[in-house]
Order: sequence, then structure tokens, then C-alpha cells
Amino acid sequence: MAGFNTAISGIRAATKSLDVTGNNIANASTTGFKSSRTEFADIYSTAAIGSGSSNVAGSGVLVADIAQDFSGGNVEFTNNNLDLSIDGSGFFQLNDGRGGVSYTRSGAFELDKDGFIISKTGENLQGYGVDEAGNRLPIGNLQVSEKESPPKATEEMGLSFNIDEAKDASALIVPYNRDETGSYTFSTTVGTFDSLGNQHTIRYDMVEQQAKKELHTFDAVTAGTTASFDLSGVTLDSSTADFDAAINGVKTISSAQLIILQTADPRIASVTIEEPALATGLAVIVVTMKAEATEYGNLVVTGIENEVESLIDSNEVHTFDIPAGPGALGVYNTPVQFKIAGIPFSLDGTTTALTRQDIADEIIAKETQIRDANPNIESIKYDNLTNELTLTYKADAGDVGIQEAEIEEIVGGFFGGAVGLVNPDAVLEGDNSYEGVYRMYSFLNPLGQRPEALNVGKAPDPGAGITLPEIGPVIIKFDPSNGILSQVNGVDVPSGVGAQVPKLTIQGADPANPSTTITLDLSGTTQFANEQIVKAQSQDGYAKGDLTGVSFTTTGEMIATFSNSQSKNLGTVAIATFENQAGLQPSGNTQWQATSYSGEPVLNPPGSGLNGSLRSSALESSNVDLSAELVKLIEAQRNFQASSKTLETLNTVTQNILQI
Repeated sequence: MAGFNTAISGIRAATKSLDVTGNNIANASTTGFKSSRTEFADIYSTAAIGSGSSNVAGSGVLVADIAQDFSGGNVEFTNNNLDLSIDGSGFFQLNDGRGGVSYTRSGAFELDKDGFIISKTGENLQGYGVDEAGNRLPIGNLQVSEKESPPKATEEMGLSFNIDEAKDASALIVPYNRDETGSYTFSTTVGTFDSLGNQHTIRYDMVEQQAKKELHTFDAVTAGTTASFDLSGVTLDSSTADFDAAINGVKTISSAQLIILQTADPRIASVTIEEPALATGLAVIVVTMKAEATEYGNLVVTGIENEVESLIDSNEVHTFDIPAGPGALGVYNTPVQFKIAGIPFSLDGTTTALTRQDIADEIIAKETQIRDANPNIESIKYDNLTNELTLTYKADAGDVGIQEAEIEEIVGGFFGGAVGLVNPDAVLEGDNSYEGVYRMYSFLNPLGQRPEALNVGKAPDPGAGITLPEIGPVIIKFDPSNGILSQVNGVDVPSGVGAQVPKLTIQGADPANPSTTITLDLSGTTQFANEQIVKAQSQDGYAKGDLTGVSFTTTGEMIATFSNSQSKNLGTVAIATFENQAGLQPSGNTQWQATSYSGEPVLNPPGSGLNGSLRSSALESSNVDLSAELVKLIEAQRNFQASSKTLETLNTVTQNILQI
């Protein structure tokens, strides 16, 4: 009877279902395990030619397939960076080193003695290596190949700070001395590393230029007016049109020659020659520097000697000679009328004679009114020994011009001129080029036993015959109207959004390798009326470091971290996907083999294409649902019992037939 075979097939199918369900339950805690289900198919036997199929009894059941469920399991987080899980589709590729390649969702990896990343059963995790340039290499065994991070010398440095605009530069001690805190406006330090990993410190001192001009006084080499001399590489001849005709024994460089001289040395403001009173005396050459160039290098001269340096205020000064009055003993016995900055003075000397001192006292008495009328005027003084009235202008007014004096004769005579505006008898031009200007000094290891001044790119002194930068301060300028950085070492800061601040090149900051240079970026540095602070600082050097750990990014990069706070990408995990993952063949140890039914693996980094992203310090749990599996146990048991009952019934029927 065919029924016996039908019942046996049912028992066999129920047994297989119990096997599959039992295996699922047994692996409910297996990392990366994928549950299976038993799929059945009925059996019908039909003749090639004969009766129709509508009255054909079935021949039982068979197990058509044991299909795996590749849905993701829950993610459990761990404290091990080498525990990996895939959030999405894909498999880790493993290589046993003997030609065997398998695939798994179990990411419980560890390091072997050679630094290779291996599974718990010893297979190597596959991924893309990287070369020194960061380019991806062909797929191979992933390895933690870097056990230490070599030192790197500092080559890039960023420094941003604010200097308080309200600081009084006139309070600074002159000259600058790095050991005297009162001689600089602001100071800060930045740590650096040399090529051997030794740590150093660079100190930057900012010295605000004062409202002072530097004078360089020289004596001629021979008696009388000097014929010619070289200044900053330019030859000047006092006997030619290089100097204007002498006024009161003083020759001033001609405007045309001054342009030539300033082209060679922009620091120079003017040059004068004071002729000697006697033919046997020495002429005195006076070189006045711009206020922005104080303590900024030396003057290169030949043909003159005995240099003496001094400082004078950069204020503009107008001097007016007051002649004696027409009366006896030089008094004024006539009306005296004039204006200063529009403030009228009307004195009548016809009743009581006026001395020059009397009139000067009247002017000084109205100094406040004059200063209110012309805020650029700082002070008014009278010297009764020289009979000179001086109007001193504020330093920040710069070169105000002779008309700014605004002295006007209403009744001519007191200033010795006709009715109308009065020109000064002597003018000392003002210079406000110091505003927003700082000298920046740089030192290596300023607190060490051998502090060294650094070469930050200062241009050599004009006329010195050299072109390479030299050790010394560089000039940093801010726009006085807004406090924004405007010039770095003679190079203007471009305007506009995204404009790059010119960078400085520091030499000599790496004692281990003198050829190393540091590029200093001062972007963001300001001069606001606010506290002096360092807003940001950075440098790209570091000491030698030891490996402290390995971690993975969501896109699969294997990042090694070192004790010097550096990190390096050592490779990228490869994720394999298949056209038909249901065609994979289980091979044990929660691994699968590719088959002709699954197709060839497609390998890509995590997160690309159809690949899932990677999670570090996480493991994928089994996707077995214990509740569902227990229900399947009941179903399989019921099916087994029912098939057994069928077999028992058929046996009884057979016995009855045999007894007839």
C-alpha cells in the first residue's frame, strides 16, 4: 500500500523540521547566526499516458529546501573596538591563508601576534590597504602595520590674537629688551617640535611703535660741507641738485632725490645737511626716519661717520618768529590784531605799550579756545629767549600742512608780515605713520639657557648688498580705522571675502634640521580696544607616539591612534554582497561559502552601493526568534504524531485484511 510510504515521508519531514528548529534554538545566542526554516513540497505520481490527474492520490511530502533568513539581528554594543557589525546588507570576507575564502556576519575579531585582524577561528579579515600617499591598494589581509608614530617637525603654525588698542605705547621702555616686560606691548608663546620630536617654544613679542621719529646724526669725513656720501646704497652729492639751497645754514634734500632715496629705503623721511659755522668745521648730516620704522634695522652709510641715534616726537611743529615792535626797546605802541584758528586777538598798544611777552601771554590765555577751534592743536608755547611762538599739533594728526596754522594778520606787523595768512618761519613735519604699527620679534626657547632670535623674514637693510632675509623684527600693521590686519612684513593684506593673509616664513626653529622652515599664519589677528588675548593657535608638529588603539569608522576605515594624539588610516574593511545570498552554502563557524547559485561576491567599502555601514564596538546577535521556534516545535511534534498515527492505522487495516 502506498499509504505506508506517505506516512513515512511525513515522519521524515517532521523529523527534518525538528532538526532545523532545534538547530535554530541551539544557536539563539550565536553571534551573527542566521536562522533557517524548513520548506516542504508535496509528492504526486502520475503516468505519462493514462488517467487524468484529478483522481490521483498524493505520495507524501518531501523537504524542498532549508532556507536561511538573512534579516539583521539586534546590535549589542561592547567595549572592544575590534568587534564589528554591519548595519545593512553584506558580509565580511575571510581568508584562511590556504586558498579558502568564506563570508560571515560575525564580527568578533582580534589581533594576532603579527598585528593581523583575524576571526575567532583564525581567518584573516579582508580589506583594502593604503599606501603612504593614502591611495587604496588591492584587497588583502588587514593588518595593524604601524606600531608607532614617528615624530614630525612643525611646518605650519597658526596664531590669532588681539592687541588692546587702548594700550599706551608711550609708556613702553625704550629700547626693546626681550628680558624687560615693560618694553613690549604683548607677548605669547607657541609650542613646536623639531624633526627628532624634541619640544621647543617660540615666543612672539609685539612692540607698538611710539609717536617718535628716529634721528641718525653723522659727521662729514672732511672739513667743510661734505661733497658726497652713500646712504642706503644711494649716492648723494651736496654740491649738486641733490640738495636745495641752504636756508640758515641747513640744506634739505631735493624732492626729486628724496623720491629716489625712499625707493631704495622707504624708512627714510628726510635728509638735511647742517653746514659748519667755520670752514674748518665738520658738516653734520641728519637722517630722519619715519615713525613707523623706529628700531627697525640699521642705516648703511659710507663717506660719513660718528653716528649718533636719538628720538624726537613725531608731532608737527610750526614755529613763528616774533619781531620787535616799532617802539622804543622793541615794544608795540600800535594796534595789534590777528586771528589764530579763527579766535580773534585785538590789542591796543597806543595807550599802554605792549611787549612781545604781553601779547604772548594773551595768546596763551586763550589756548583752550584755540584748541577747541582746531582740535588738532595740542599745545601753544612762547619762548621769550628766542622770541618764538610754537604751535604743536597732535601726533595722530600727521602732516597737517602749513595752512593748518590758521594764523591771520588783521593789522600787519606783529608776525612781521603783511595782512593775510602767515606762513610759519620753520616747520617740523608731523608723522603719524606709527599708528597701528607693531614690530614683531621672535625667539626660540626664550626661557632656556640658549634663547635664539629667529629669522622671520625681515628684509635686509637697504644698501647692505644682501638679498636674503635676516634675523630681526618684522613690521605688522593694522588699519587704525577698524583694527583689522592690513600689512604683514611689507605685504598688504588683500581686501574682500576669503582673502588670504600673507604668511611669514620662520627659519632656524628646528635645531635638529636647520633646513626646516615654519609657515606662520596670522589670520584673525586684530587690534581692538579690548582685552589682550590669544584667540587661536595651532601647529602641525608632534613627538614620537606609541600605538594606543585601533578603531573603525562607519565607512570602514581602520584608524590607528597613537599616544601623541595622532591617527592614521591603515586600511578599509571590504564588504561583500551577492546577487543571490540565499544561494550561499553554510560551512560552519557562522560562515558561508559562495556557490554558483549565489554568484560571485561584489566587494566595496561599507556604505557604498548596496553595502551597509560599519559599526565598531558592536556585534550582531542571532536573528533567531525563540517564541516562533517554540511554536514550530509544537507544529513539528503534531505533524510527527499525525504521520505516526497514519502509519499505525494503515498497519491495523493491513492486519485485518490478512485475517480475512
